[in-house]
This record gives sequence, structure tokens and C-alpha cells, in this order.
Amino acid sequence: MVTAEISLYPVGTDSPSLSFYIARSIESISDLGVKHQTTAMGTILESDDLQKIFDATKTMTDTIHRLGVKRIEVILKIDSRTDKIQTADEKLKSLNKYLKGS
Repeated sequence: MVTAEISLYPVGTDSPSLSFYIARSIESISDLGVKHQTTAMGTILESDDLQKIFDATKTMTDTIHRLGVKRIEVILKIDSRTDKIQTADEKLKSLNKYLKGS
């Protein structure tokens, strides 16, 4: 299972708000077979195939460029695990077992 977090930062837009660009980039990966969950700071991607994560990254970036943005900073963190299948939700459940008050 591959879990990744992608953060895209369009540079040089007319507005300090980037929500429009991020929304369009997320919509662009709906047919790629990559599970995604958006947070305030990035988007979690999940797939059983690392190449699908790279494909989603390229699609999201290309979508923002097609909207007229000439420069995008992309931060991609990848956790590729082969010893067991573990989703992002399962990772959080594991963490919560160790947090006080959970």
C-alpha cells in the first residue's frame, strides 16, 4: 500500500486564495483510481500502485498549469509499505492507541 501527501502551491496568482486551483486539481484525479482525502494543509493520496501516485501528482500539476499558473511548488511525501496493507485511517487508529485520552 502506498500512502502519500501532496501539497501544491501555485505561485504568482492574482489572489492570495488558492482554493480554486486546489479544487480543480483534486477534481482532475477523480477517475485515476486513487483514493484521496483533502485536509487544510494538503491532500492524502492512497493506492496499491506507486505509479498511480505519480500519475495523480502529474495530473494535478498539469491541471493547475492549464489554468494559467506558470509556476507551482509541489511537496510530495510518500510512505510505501510492503509488509502489510495499511490505509491512512488505520495508521491514525494505530497512533490514537498511544495518545493519552484516546
